Amino acid sequence: MRPPAWALRGAALALAVTGCGPHPANDAGQRAATAAAVRTFVRAVAADVTREGPAAWQRQFADGPEFFMASDGRLVFADATAAARGIEALTHALPRTELHFGDDLRVDVLTSELAVVGSSYSEVQTDAHGQERTERGYFTAVAEHHQGHWRFRDAHWSSQP
Repeated sequence: MRPPAWALRGAALALAVTGCGPHPANDAGQRAATAAAVRTFVRAVAADVTREGPAAWQRQFADGPEFFMASDGRLVFADATAAARGIEALTHALPRTELHFGDDLRVDVLTSELAVVGSSYSEVQTDAHGQERTERGYFTAVAEHHQGHWRFRDAHWSSQP
């Protein structure tokens, strides 16, 4: 007896979904390890930006067309090329930034290679004239493990008025 066509299509779809791409982090230990790695990455980003200024962002973002960043309801960078140009301009306008992510950092592990992060943040920006401005808000992003390191694939900042 031959199985119905819908059953064969369903089985083929199940094999395709489970056999390709990053695998879900189903094991509790693997999920915990991925979450810990992403937390370490996010904290390192804040330390790098604080130490090096806005230029440090360039190596933290995905470098292809998949990247985008929004802030306060508008698209800031449509892709990695726009982000690179924007970061370059930012290094001159705001040469110093002190970034802190909050203790409320959340990591939602999607797969062993993808996670969603969310955290409150506080940022003291110093412009080229030495004027400081403090901004607080909430940051969300998709973190992606790519070529041996984590990076932000997409990002969103919402700042408090």
